Amino acid sequence: MKERALPRARKDCLWRELDDEVVIYDPERHEGHCLNATAAAVWKLCDGKNSSAQIAVIVSRQFSAQVDKPIVELALERLAGAHLLVEPASPARHLSRRVAIRRIGIAAAIALPLVTSVMAPTPAHAASCFPNGHACTSPAQCCSGLCGLVTGICGNILSPRGSSRR
Repeated sequence: MKERALPRARKDCLWRELDDEVVIYDPERHEGHCLNATAAAVWKLCDGKNSSAQIAVIVSRQFSAQVDKPIVELALERLAGAHLLVEPASPARHLSRRVAIRRIGIAAAIALPLVTSVMAPTPAHAASCFPNGHACTSPAQCCSGLCGLVTGICGNILSPRGSSRR
């Protein structure tokens, strides 16, 4: 893994702590990321003032457990891959989770940084709905909130006798 000199977290992302995890939303890429405790601790220390060695010492103190520099570098690689750092480094030699577990031992595997990412819809996609008369499969798709179970058309609900009501 490549040494990152004084990594910095992006400031334009929205984030919130939930228990010992951090959830981050990247408005530029419309992606959400969930960081486990280790990755979150590393990300919070990416202020452009701490090296990976310094981050390892601080995180070790926070967790009252040894967090080695290779674990911090793995976290930085994952954070860069998720575009959560200001200057993502060019891909370095990839250290898989399996190789990392072999290197640090099973007991320390719980300290491995985990960054889970999901795509979020843009506001325009999230707010879009079908107008009356459009084909639908559920009421959530229709602006009116009415999807004909028999007709499959927004706003056209058939009564049990076969007459439609709008």
